[in-house]
Amino acid sequence: MHDKNEKIKMKNTATLELSEEEMRAYGYKVIDAIVTHFVTQHEKLPVVSGTREEMEQLFLKEPPANATNPEEVLDFVVNNIMTNSNIVSHPKSYSFVPGPSNFISAMADALAAGFNIFSGGWQASPAAAAMEINSLNWLLRIFGFPQKRGGGIFTSGGSMANLTALITARNVKCGDNYEKAIIYLSDQAHSSNIKAIRMLGFKKEQIRIIPTDGEFKFSLIKLKNAIAKDRLEGFHPFCLIATAGTTNTGTVDPLNELAEVCKKEDIWFHIDGAYGGFAILSPLGKPLLKGIEKADSLTIDPHKWLYQPYELGCLLVRNHHWLKGTFTEKPEYLRDIEGNTSEINFYDHGIELTRRFRALKFYMSLKTFGLNEFKDAISYNIKLAENVEEYLRQSPHWEVVSPATLAVISFRYHPIDSGMTENQLDALNQYISEKVVESKEALLVTTILNNQVVLRMCLINPRTTMEDVKETLALCEKFATEGMKKI
Repeated sequence: MHDKNEKIKMKNTATLELSEEEMRAYGYKVIDAIVTHFVTQHEKLPVVSGTREEMEQLFLKEPPANATNPEEVLDFVVNNIMTNSNIVSHPKSYSFVPGPSNFISAMADALAAGFNIFSGGWQASPAAAAMEINSLNWLLRIFGFPQKRGGGIFTSGGSMANLTALITARNVKCGDNYEKAIIYLSDQAHSSNIKAIRMLGFKKEQIRIIPTDGEFKFSLIKLKNAIAKDRLEGFHPFCLIATAGTTNTGTVDPLNELAEVCKKEDIWFHIDGAYGGFAILSPLGKPLLKGIEKADSLTIDPHKWLYQPYELGCLLVRNHHWLKGTFTEKPEYLRDIEGNTSEINFYDHGIELTRRFRALKFYMSLKTFGLNEFKDAISYNIKLAENVEEYLRQSPHWEVVSPATLAVISFRYHPIDSGMTENQLDALNQYISEKVVESKEALLVTTILNNQVVLRMCLINPRTTMEDVKETLALCEKFATEGMKKI
């Protein structure tokens, strides 16, 4: 026991700090590594491979007890971790939804982390909250949502935005009674929606997956029949999920017609525009998105087709009170930071209490480059995919399975008079994909359309050229010739 009059002297040497000179040198080295990546990525192979065993051999089995020179750690990360990850911003990364990114936004992320901004509540960061409100207002205007009543929130991505939307829809339309609630989506809807529905506790019997038509669009007649049947059986249709740019084909559902169904049936109308939503900025894409402004909630993903780094998704809603009414909690430890009603606390508008300053990269990149440059990049992507379709149709070797739509095109190797069965064609196109990825020269994988294995290109990288695509198709044809001898 210490005497109560004894002064306890303690000096903390564990401050987790570097000197100013060390920080500057370290920071410059990080920036150099990022800039080098940006200017040389097209010269590298976009695909990497590595087994679990190979990757685990890179790392220590126990956490280090003592310090390591910070530059040694940085060199290790740059040379071993960053080089063992696919380059999703590479011009020949065509699969899934590539992440083209941009340097300004990358630096904005560094600023947000460096200043360690807490972007949950107004009192902690009023300027950050105001910037998010301002950025959301830009988006509300772009998508034709109500300026005064509308609202939204930046999320980690489309999956979190879809989950936030469905929680809100359930609260507004069902309250606490949702045992008979039914939700409708098409067979082309993104898997994140199914995951969100299951996370919310809905049973399989409460999900209606409506088949699409020949153009992979939501079938209106099948939807109307399903709603009528559910009402007759005493169920409560409460939410419909449409898609503005499906992952498989880039297809946009008939948004105007679906909006009319939802209005008539008093059903929440959610649009998942995570992939294709930002095509609204292009005169080539905007006509396809008619009706998007009629959604009750809309998911968009700036880290896809607005060229932002991961993580940056967004949810827009027609009435910001819906979010606040769904997510507000008033614990004792937050009672001293409540401001007036105009001072938005974004932890009251979504799932996360602790939030990083995601709005910064969106704001800085739009202010730096200007909206017109983003519009031009999106138009370029749409036109590039259309040019690829034209190129494929002029070849006796390729068959277009789904036409170029919002920069996505699906096709397969199917030479005229090949005499190959469907099973052989499926095996051949799977082989082509596997060999291309194995070569590491391009990331090009398959999907399933009309029960056929097809190759799919997502061309949203503004740095991808027609020459890149032609080189990749030539590589595919080389492996096709090889594969036809084996199949």
